[in-house]
Amino acid sequence: MSIKVVLVAGARPNFMKIAPLWVEMNRFPSNFTPILLHTGQHYDYEMSRVFFEDLDLPEPDYFLGVGSGTHAEQTAGIMIEFEKVLQKERPDLVMVVGDVNSTLACSVTAKKLLIPIAHVEAGLRSFDMTMPEEINRKVTDTISDILFTPSMDANKNLVLEGVDGNKIHFVGNIMIDSLVKVLKRIDESYENKIYNKFSVKRGNFVLVTLHRPSNVDDKNNLLKILNVLNDLSRNVPIIFPVHPRTKKNINGLEKNSVFNEEFKIVEPLGYREFITLEKAPRFVLTDSGGIQEEATYLKIPCMTLRPNTERPITITEGTNELVSIETIKEKIESIVLGNWKQSKIPDLWDGKTAERIINILKELEHLEIGQTT
Repeated sequence: MSIKVVLVAGARPNFMKIAPLWVEMNRFPSNFTPILLHTGQHYDYEMSRVFFEDLDLPEPDYFLGVGSGTHAEQTAGIMIEFEKVLQKERPDLVMVVGDVNSTLACSVTAKKLLIPIAHVEAGLRSFDMTMPEEINRKVTDTISDILFTPSMDANKNLVLEGVDGNKIHFVGNIMIDSLVKVLKRIDESYENKIYNKFSVKRGNFVLVTLHRPSNVDDKNNLLKILNVLNDLSRNVPIIFPVHPRTKKNINGLEKNSVFNEEFKIVEPLGYREFITLEKAPRFVLTDSGGIQEEATYLKIPCMTLRPNTERPITITEGTNELVSIETIKEKIESIVLGNWKQSKIPDLWDGKTAERIINILKELEHLEIGQTT
C-alpha cells in the first residue's frame, strides 16, 4: 500500500536535500505518494524557480508563502498554514530536512496531529544554543520518529541525548546526492560561459557566501569583513553572491562606494551556476553549513567564518577550517603557499543517500511508519 509523504522545503538549502528524495520516491509509485510543500520561508516561488529547474523538481503541490519576519512570527505563520495542509491531506509521514524554522514548525505541527516525522540530516550539533538553528535541530530530533544521519558523529550525539538507537539510521549526506547529479550537467562550454560572465579564470578567484547574523547584522563586524575582502580582491578576484539580508546591510554602510571593482558583489545564483564556481576557486570563505560539505566533497579549501560548526567531519576529514576576522589573512597565506591540509570524502557521501533512505522506508512501511512514540 502506498504511503502518503509530505516533503517539506523552506529555505533554498532545503531544495537540494528534498530533490533526491522526491526523485527516488517517484521511482516507486506503488510504495510512495510524495507531496511537495514549499513554505516560502526565505524566498517566493518565482525567486526559487531556478533552483527547482536545476534540481528537476516540479512546481510544489503547496506553496505557503509565509515569507520573512521574526523567528516567532515566521514559525507561527508556518504552523498555522501547514496545519491546514495536514488536515486536508492526512499524510502517513512528514519528512523534514536540515535545521531552518520550517523544519521546526512543520515537525511540531505534525507531532501534535499524531503524524509521524522523519528528519533527514539529524543529529548535527554545534553545541551553541545562541544559534537558532541549534534549537531547531534539537527540538526536531527530540520529537522525530525516524532520524536519518549524515555522519557517525551525528549518531553519537543522538545516543548521548538518549534517543532510542532503533530510530537512528546512518545513511550519508543527502546534499551530496544533488551535488553529484548537477556536476554531471556542467560541461566545459557551460563552465566557460559562467567564467566569462564573471570575468574570472578557473582556479584564480575566491568564492564568498555570508549570511549568519553574527557576521552580517553587526555593521562593525560586517565592515571589518568587507575591508579584508576588499584588500584581498586587489590580488585575486572575489565573487560574493549576496544574501538579501546581507545586501541590505551592505547597502547601509557609507563606505560601500570604495570597494575595488574586482570585489564582485552579485545577486544570488542558481544551483548549477553556483556549483560551477564552487568547483574551481582558489578557496571558499563561508558561514554556510552546506557549503562546508560541498567544498569537502569537491576538495576545495574552505574557511568557515564562525567559532564553531555543526559539521565537524568537514574539519576532521574534509577541507574545512574555522577562522575569525583576525585569522583570515594568516589562513589565506597558508592556501597561497600550498600548505592547506589533506582531506578525504567522508563515508557514504557518495550520491546514494536518497536510495538508502527510501530502502529503509520501504522496510518500515509494514511496521506502521513512525508509530513508536
